[in-house]
Amino acid sequence: MKILQIVPSISLVYGGPSQMVLGLSKALADAGEEVLILTTNSNGDAGQPPLDVPLGKILPQQGYHILYFPCSPFRRYKFSLPLLQWLNTHASDYDIAHIHALFSPVSTAAATLARNHKLPYILRPLGTLDPADLQKKKYLKKLYGSLLEKPNIKGAAALHFTSQQEAKISERYGINTQDLVIPLGVSLPDIPFEKGKIRQELGIPCDVPLLLFMSRIDPKKGLSLLIEALESLIDKGINFHFVLAGGNPQDPTYEKEIKQRIQTSKLAEKTTITGFVQGERKIGLLQEAHLFILPSYYENFGIAVAEAMAVGTPVVVSDQVHIWPDIQQADGGWICQCNVPSLTQTLLTALEDTAILHQKGNNARQLASDKYSWSAIAQQTLQAYGNLSQGFRLNQLT
Repeated sequence: MKILQIVPSISLVYGGPSQMVLGLSKALADAGEEVLILTTNSNGDAGQPPLDVPLGKILPQQGYHILYFPCSPFRRYKFSLPLLQWLNTHASDYDIAHIHALFSPVSTAAATLARNHKLPYILRPLGTLDPADLQKKKYLKKLYGSLLEKPNIKGAAALHFTSQQEAKISERYGINTQDLVIPLGVSLPDIPFEKGKIRQELGIPCDVPLLLFMSRIDPKKGLSLLIEALESLIDKGINFHFVLAGGNPQDPTYEKEIKQRIQTSKLAEKTTITGFVQGERKIGLLQEAHLFILPSYYENFGIAVAEAMAVGTPVVVSDQVHIWPDIQQADGGWICQCNVPSLTQTLLTALEDTAILHQKGNNARQLASDKYSWSAIAQQTLQAYGNLSQGFRLNQLT
């Protein structure tokens, strides 16, 4: 099967949802399929230079290929006329297109072109159909959605959601859709990071629980709630060390506010701020943490949560992180509400018993292995591609 993955950008600036396309493409290629990612060289909206990559040239990766196009003239909105011209010429060469992101001009236009060329396509909203997200730029999105995304949703072979909760709450503009619920995947590390190494590097004592937040520093992630809850733990005499790992080149003002808030609070002496981490350092922090915490106000999946569980770290997440039912069913962590008292009490409960932490960590690892491994995701996705492509072709004949 010849598969197109179309995404506005795969820059690290845009976080896990965009990066997920790389993991999916490799997993599909490992399963023997021919995969090409179409994307732009967009690298952020706050004045960053574009990605330094060859443009208009198909580049081999780990079994799949990437084709970058220049992002212009509207860099903030990740538009690329050359990408669309290429798709207009080559759409008929492919069996299916998987388009990631709505309310992005290049994705919107790509879906329109796919429909015009009778190429079956799947739309992955990335949380953009969440009612909370639709409140941002409300009137513009209402107009954009009604005029441009509604026809794309109607013409899609399916909508790809990453959790049942995301599918349940997402806006459809009155259209009955074929929904796919397929979670995001994570790579399961084969070799554990050296125990205690990352603590030594960061100067964190080995005899205190390490509480980890590792995600984009964004208002929706619930960091304000977490800071207050951690301050409450200090008031109650609970010993811990907090690591804030992440950044936000898209909103440096908010990132600075959060760091200043920590540095001027009682939490300062119990906190290490690392900035964005990746590679061995990221794995080391995930493995060393006693708890991974993400009290988001809304999160259609939460790839960092799955990454933590993959290394056996139990998690504390809010009931707005949409994979919370999986975590609850597998007993891989704790679920709280999006308020300070609930989060504080949940953290107190989680830190009461080391044995329970260990058991929930094992459960979390099993959940990630069973449900979020890339090999499992690839098989689900390929089955969906085959069924949807065949159904689309049959519909064209009737």
